[in-house]
Amino acid sequence: MTSPPASLPTPPPLTVGFDLDMTLIDSRPGIHAAYLALSAETGVPIDADLAVTRLGPPLDEELAHWFPAERIAEMGDRYREIYPTHAIKPTPLMLGAREAVAAVQALGGRAIVVTAKHEPNAKLHLAHLGVEPDEVIGWLWAEAKGEALREHGASVYVGDHTGDVRGARTAGALSVAVPTGPCDEEELRAAGADVVLPDLLAFPRWLRSYVAGGVPADGPATGPAVEADLA
Repeated sequence: MTSPPASLPTPPPLTVGFDLDMTLIDSRPGIHAAYLALSAETGVPIDADLAVTRLGPPLDEELAHWFPAERIAEMGDRYREIYPTHAIKPTPLMLGAREAVAAVQALGGRAIVVTAKHEPNAKLHLAHLGVEPDEVIGWLWAEAKGEALREHGASVYVGDHTGDVRGARTAGALSVAVPTGPCDEEELRAAGADVVLPDLLAFPRWLRSYVAGGVPADGPATGPAVEADLA
């Protein structure tokens, strides 16, 4: 008697992670306002214009430029407390952000946000802007993001910073980078990004091609031929 053929294993669901600041949201106006409010409250001068050029690393690293070490924890707590009042409303979505998240979900996948931002404030931003990822995980930076990405089975991580590239590589995920934050294309490629897209507007087309096997994971995502295909 012939045995029935063994069933093929079910492939894992598509899970794509996204960074938040300067990837999904342009957090510069809100963070600028929050720093000015903290400066006014404490009397400590903070160059908010400079601070918003360095977005990506954890808050404590920026606060260390303006406060002595013994006050950083206190000021971090206070910043997070006043943040919803000053930072949520002025903060817009990045171009293509809503479409990028929707593209993952339209393919039956899960879109998760993994960010260094205080998780409750990250959720406030997304709720205010009407973006509904499947999961939001906060307070993780660079390699630490890799832990959450592995836990949730993410095969792709999209971010704007070299720290996001390191997080993706730590997780063994494909690093898709967009030069919409403080790091330019050259820095992102040097850090090991597998793909660099000009912005999230190019992501849905790229994702469909990637899932279908039409775009090599390690191929250049910019350049005349590929840009024309992704337009």
